[in-house]
Amino acid sequence: MPRKILIVDDYDDLASKLEKIFTASGHTVIKTESPEKATKLKKKERFDVVISDLDVNESTSAAKKSKSPNLRSKTRSFKILADGFSRDFNEAELKSIFEIILDSKSQFVDREPQVKCVSEKIEFVFPSALSLIYSILNYLINRVEKMGVVNAEKSNLFVALDEAFVNAVKHGNKFDSQKLVRITADISTKEARFVVEDEGEGFDVNAVPDPTIEENLLKSSGRGVLIIKKIMDEVSYNAKGNRLEMVKRLEK
Repeated sequence: MPRKILIVDDYDDLASKLEKIFTASGHTVIKTESPEKATKLKKKERFDVVISDLDVNESTSAAKKSKSPNLRSKTRSFKILADGFSRDFNEAELKSIFEIILDSKSQFVDREPQVKCVSEKIEFVFPSALSLIYSILNYLINRVEKMGVVNAEKSNLFVALDEAFVNAVKHGNKFDSQKLVRITADISTKEARFVVEDEGEGFDVNAVPDPTIEENLLKSSGRGVLIIKKIMDEVSYNAKGNRLEMVKRLEK
């Protein structure tokens, strides 16, 4: 597979030799003699491999300095070093090393964008115990964040799921350890869909008092349902009231 290679080296003989080898193998090669020029190129173009010397001078040091030192690069990469390597590479050895690097890049660097093109389905079935909830919560939040639907530090998704899971154990199954709670999560890059089902008698969601009305301000019931509706983008119950479906869409 043809690749795009950037060579940064002020030693023209070596750069030209590398260019000849990689071009003969069908790859596109761009040469530059300074890190400053390379930095400008990388802003406009994407490269699969960057080959650079390790000589440090004033020009190199200046190019390495960032105007925003705390800004993390979005470029995923890894370094292969050959400092102190005294003998010359032969062409076959160089090609072999290059293929190993590209294989590793495909396996460990390029994999994440591909993973984000798929969806996940996760299911939990557990007895009615609050002690089990928080491990499940943390796991699900981690998966939703990995798929890019929410930023866990800024989102209230944890609060909504916590309310739903606790309600299933506490109000649905009434802490009966013989009854089970089923949680299903369908997670894609666009949304996270959750279904929480208990084995209780259910309830009439329309009969739950509105906690925002003055006469209900001191009542404890109804707050959990309101919190869930405020945080999630879609909320629906089945007719029996023991199955809750919630959707959280991509936060922009």
